Amino acid sequence: MLPIQGHCDERFAAVRAAFEANFDTRDELGAAFTVLVDGRPAVDLWGGWADAARTRPWERDTLVNVWSTTKGPLALCAHVLADRGLLDLDAPVAAYWPEFAAAGKENVLVRHLLSHRAGLAGLREPHALEELYDWELTTSRLAATAPWWEPGTRSGYHALTYGFLVGEVIRRVAGMPPGEFLRRELAEPLGADFSVGLPEKAADRVADLVAPGSGRRSQAALLAQLGPVAVAALLNPPTGAKAANSSGWRAAEIPAANGHGTARAVAALYGVLAGGGSLDGVRILSPEAAERVREGQGRCHDLVLGGGFAQETEIALGLWLSGPDGTYGPNPRAVGHDGAGGSFGLADPENGVALGYVMNRMGPHLANDPRKTALIGAVYASL
Repeated sequence: MLPIQGHCDERFAAVRAAFEANFDTRDELGAAFTVLVDGRPAVDLWGGWADAARTRPWERDTLVNVWSTTKGPLALCAHVLADRGLLDLDAPVAAYWPEFAAAGKENVLVRHLLSHRAGLAGLREPHALEELYDWELTTSRLAATAPWWEPGTRSGYHALTYGFLVGEVIRRVAGMPPGEFLRRELAEPLGADFSVGLPEKAADRVADLVAPGSGRRSQAALLAQLGPVAVAALLNPPTGAKAANSSGWRAAEIPAANGHGTARAVAALYGVLAGGGSLDGVRILSPEAAERVREGQGRCHDLVLGGGFAQETEIALGLWLSGPDGTYGPNPRAVGHDGAGGSFGLADPENGVALGYVMNRMGPHLANDPRKTALIGAVYASL
């Protein structure tokens, strides 16, 4: 194993130990972890390998696809527009995207998109991976699709469609693709090395994702267990490490799932919420808008992820609340988002803490990977 690099305040020695233990006992390949406390980096560690063959060390500026951890920054983009008075979260989506009113969706609200309650967790017709790379085709199919359930009544995780739904509203309001808006309005002002898709100039810095081992259920097993809504959300189209390592995926705009960044960048983007809308003197949201992100929309068994969680969960306006189960630490008002296979971002305003974790060996979990649990536990034990 390559030595762990970076720095860790003495107070957080247990965090370094947990990060090292992920390599020693939890099959970590390459990873990075950043902890911001009151906006200052208290932990910034990285180590391991950027490829399965172990030929490229993980460097300070190594990028990696973080899957659904991308959804947090995307939601922030919508909240920036709302904070500027350009987007009303309680307005019908069709007010900004008229074609969306088709198939009985005229009363779907913007807040329903942000909280996975729009009823559009997946497309009803087969949608190939290459078709996912076509923004106009994917958004037009979503606009024409009928909801799977009555919008607004409960959540059903919009694994891939979330980025196109929220992203198309951002595009209609801001006049630019959501990835471009994120770059201009969040990443560049914060100095965060994060992008939707992978810029060609950064191709030599990206880590390859490695698929889960035998602990991952086969697609056939998933199909046997999942209902039609979950199948549409998670397997139409099927994705995975091979797809995410391809040039087509990296060149596309899939703002629910193909954000590329460092742990430092993830911590900074989630750190905006931990800091009440600002980080290191850069204000992104007003305090009121930052608090609105944490507005819970009701606990329920999620229609897509319900089988994977014993308890009910609650999605706020773009992020998951930690809740009584402590999914994102002991503060039930903390928020965060996992990426398939292990990555996550976390914001805890009450404790002034933001976390960013990225890795390339995907675990078999859609959420709550043991590596994540160990790191969060060590952070809160050190506060």
